[in-house]
Amino acid sequence: MEKKDDEAVLEGEEAAEETRLLLHSACIVTMGPDAAVYRDGALLITGGNITAIGKTEAMLAQYGSSSQVHDLSGRWILPGLINTHVHTSQQLGRGIADDVDLLTWLHGRIWPYESHMTEEDSYLSTLLCGIELIHSGVTCFAEAGGQHVPGMARAVQRLGIRACLARSTMDSGEGLPQLWAAETTDSCLQIQEDLFEQYHGSAGGRIRIWYGLRQILNASDSLLLRTKAAADKHKTGIHMHVAEIPYENEWVVKTRNVDHGTVTHLNNIGVLGKNLLAAHSVWVNPREVQMMADQQVKVSHCPAAAMRMLGFAPIQEMQSAGVCVSLGTDGAPSNNRMSLVDEMYLASLINKGKAAYTRGTTDPTALPAENILKMATINGAQSVLWEDEIGSLEVGKKADLVILNPDLWTTLPVHDPIANIVYCMRTENIESVICDGQWIMQNCKILTVDEGQILKDAREAAANIITRANIQLPLRMNVIP
Repeated sequence: MEKKDDEAVLEGEEAAEETRLLLHSACIVTMGPDAAVYRDGALLITGGNITAIGKTEAMLAQYGSSSQVHDLSGRWILPGLINTHVHTSQQLGRGIADDVDLLTWLHGRIWPYESHMTEEDSYLSTLLCGIELIHSGVTCFAEAGGQHVPGMARAVQRLGIRACLARSTMDSGEGLPQLWAAETTDSCLQIQEDLFEQYHGSAGGRIRIWYGLRQILNASDSLLLRTKAAADKHKTGIHMHVAEIPYENEWVVKTRNVDHGTVTHLNNIGVLGKNLLAAHSVWVNPREVQMMADQQVKVSHCPAAAMRMLGFAPIQEMQSAGVCVSLGTDGAPSNNRMSLVDEMYLASLINKGKAAYTRGTTDPTALPAENILKMATINGAQSVLWEDEIGSLEVGKKADLVILNPDLWTTLPVHDPIANIVYCMRTENIESVICDGQWIMQNCKILTVDEGQILKDAREAAANIITRANIQLPLRMNVIP
């Protein structure tokens, strides 16, 4: 709904004795409950919060003389994008597992890689991943699970963005590296308990600690149930890969004596719930979709990774049933691109194509642009249990936002701004990023870290990990030195 009235719509009370930032003359896409879009809008940030939104003329008259004023003529402002499934510790492993099946990918490449990482490697990998996330407009991400949460936390603190960090936990299963195979159910839970006590609420509240379950193939029922109990006790979330491949469901049917697969078993034992973020969830049947809806499970849809190794997730069916679906990139070895901007575009195309494939007729209306944008913003906030503070531009919420330049070859001409954001926008359009009221990137330059130094350090660290892990990569062609 566009705000077109001559009279400005001012919201919020004036706050005193704090630094104020007034952004004006922009098209503001709020993603709030009323879907308001201000064609010539202004937004006031006081401290780390949004304290007023309205028409430019009235906002300048009321707040201009007492604020740091930024003229954003011709720019668009969106809520910060939220990536709900990313492995930041895998960023240094980009390119090590291309064109292989999932179990080879996991057992032959990723587990050897991850098990040979140090905390410093994870710190650097998260910094490198964070650079790409910020350039694609992400202000908050949900870590899908790595081994060195302290390294991740240091990186998030330095980057200035938000994160729900989780440790990858496994207490059973075949093919585990020796170091991981020694972990017990008790040790998995105690490590996470310690991490929660040390890091939850750190970085000025920008870091939250979640409980992690890698996948059901590596989790005993005891770990599943005790993880659920611990997350409920701490009022935090659980991040888990769910129903990724047919083999997973077949294995669950054989070992857990159920009639279908992972979602059915998790429902039977009481692990499904509103604090479960289920990644991928490709191989679920209609009955399981309804289970997820009934239990308010959140789903992270990762279009690129799904198309690469997993298949078509029933996203339309999930949304129709009332499941909250958000967007994720997954990790660099399973996607290569950490751009949520790309994922928005892919999510629309893939799900339109899936409708044509499964129904025998085209459906260009499947997952329209406004649905996709919700998945990247307010649905993302709901998925990470942070919707009371982020995901939309509303008075009282945190000042997490992205400033876009639509006046580029990537997006011109603009007839429908929402459609252009989803179908045309690229990372080149992301000009500036603010998180928690602080400039993280301005004019395409990240302010919180030295990008050049991190890129240099990353090249060296990545090569060292591959050497330590003895990962042999194939020669694609006749390479002449």
